[in-house]
Amino acid sequence: MDRRQLLALAAAAAPAVVAGRVWAAPNADHKLLVVFLRGAYDAANVVIPVGSDFYYQARPSLQIARPNPADPNAALPLGADWGLHPALKDSLYPLWQKRQIAFVPFAGASDDLSRSHFETQDTIELGQPLQGSRNYGSGFMSRLYGQLSDARPISFTDQLPLTFRGGRAVPNIGIANVGKPGVDDRQAKLIAQMYHGQTLGGQDLGASVSEGFAVRDEVYRSISAEMVAANRGAVSPKGFELAARRIGRLMKTDYSLGFVDVGGWDTHVNQGAATGYLAQRLSELGRGLAGFADEIGPDQWDRTTVVVVSEFGRTFRENGDKGTDHGHGSVYWVLGGAVKGGRLAGEQAPVTAAALNQNRDYPVLTDYRALIGGLVQRAYGLGPDRLQQVFPGAQPKDLALI
Repeated sequence: MDRRQLLALAAAAAPAVVAGRVWAAPNADHKLLVVFLRGAYDAANVVIPVGSDFYYQARPSLQIARPNPADPNAALPLGADWGLHPALKDSLYPLWQKRQIAFVPFAGASDDLSRSHFETQDTIELGQPLQGSRNYGSGFMSRLYGQLSDARPISFTDQLPLTFRGGRAVPNIGIANVGKPGVDDRQAKLIAQMYHGQTLGGQDLGASVSEGFAVRDEVYRSISAEMVAANRGAVSPKGFELAARRIGRLMKTDYSLGFVDVGGWDTHVNQGAATGYLAQRLSELGRGLAGFADEIGPDQWDRTTVVVVSEFGRTFRENGDKGTDHGHGSVYWVLGGAVKGGRLAGEQAPVTAAALNQNRDYPVLTDYRALIGGLVQRAYGLGPDRLQQVFPGAQPKDLALI
């Protein structure tokens, strides 16, 4: 090799320098789990603006009391102006105290004001600008996977979600209630043979079917012993806590890029305050996320980022049925062992009637694509060109969370 060849090789291997910043070659060593709360959870009663008198005026029956150590139903302090729902005291609040969770208020899909569950869920999963036609065969997590050659993706859902469609094949399996596989090995081989030699969109269907059965068997073997023990009463309400521990077990050793969704957040009627329906759902979710962190273990937790999103927030004022209706801005959560948490991150607005979007709900000041784009940029060292492949037309917002 002569000197010219050596210099060319060194230049190709060196990290890129863009606008004065050094970008390392993309890597998949980091683990990312996206948790989608379908139904639009009431962010204002989870991360509570306790410093706002307007909050207490707008929610006479749903309000959570300001922090008070003597009151178990009071909000948990998150600084002078914010509090956390008391249902999360024993699960997520310890992560706050360890500075391993941050909340990003006024977050969401800035350009989607449809207030439609389905449309806005699609918007977020696709990660595409709303201008022009949507490509429903290209989700943002699939595109992220395409930029990470060594990533090992999986969707913990019964059906492959929109966000993982397009690009390379991604396995999916619903693990909330995993039982013994209904198709035995002989039947699985016959089914795979039926698809042998067939392709769809350039993908070998026979190989995809075989991989799907292999993933099913792997997951079943991994958690079958745990399921037997859980039948003695260890399963949390709705099974989410147990499901999250299963996810932690699998991502600890086998997968690095994951997606899971949790339903039941559309609280139009009898939402409850410190207790009630929403509080129960939060308890389940909090225990599940804490269980995931515990199951994945401290070493992997330090290399893991969990992002909790929802399609939109809810109306700031309670409705006549002691619930809340479809809104706009929400609060996103970012958790992980290396997360620079213990703070409210991102741009904020005063919580007053004058600051509401269309006089009804939180505005969006941090777009979901900017937030997640900034996180994956830091986590994986993606340069601007590669990041544009994941979130076309979006500018990442670096909140220095990881």
